[in-house]
Amino acid sequence: MTDHQSQTFVPSSQHLQFMARAAELSLENVGSGNGGPFGCVIVKDGQIIAEGSNQVLRTQDPTAHAEVVAIRRACEVLGSFQLTGCEVYTSCEPCPMCLGALYWARPAVIYYANTKADAAAIGFDDQFIYDELDCKMSDRKLPIIRLMVPIAPQAFEAWANKQDRVDY
Repeated sequence: MTDHQSQTFVPSSQHLQFMARAAELSLENVGSGNGGPFGCVIVKDGQIIAEGSNQVLRTQDPTAHAEVVAIRRACEVLGSFQLTGCEVYTSCEPCPMCLGALYWARPAVIYYANTKADAAAIGFDDQFIYDELDCKMSDRKLPIIRLMVPIAPQAFEAWANKQDRVDY
């Protein structure tokens, strides 16, 4: 258990069932050729409302990770851009991209099975991204250069002044 987990948390049979489904999706995905061994289910009120598996190779989309696929499907089902009151069960500790997406989606809780160290051991090592985030922009391996044009701030000003905006 990590410091953030309650020492008193005891998973119910339903928790284990949902995690088993996420793991099953990850195992099925290995044989499908769609992408890596990752699966995710999103639960609301004790029911699975969306599932996702890694679709990076099938779609040629580097963002098509299991969690992102499941988030997109769940948001469509809910008719919302947030996963309020939802539980996420993912077969592996989320990568930085998926973790960011999950924070934006705002589920109630995230449960995971395999760790990022387990993923690194089979070639899915995201540590370099965590390391890059700690670097100054000028020291990052991927050049990130600010290129300002006069029109760029206008969208931010328009958003700040928009009376009917939906904050998220």
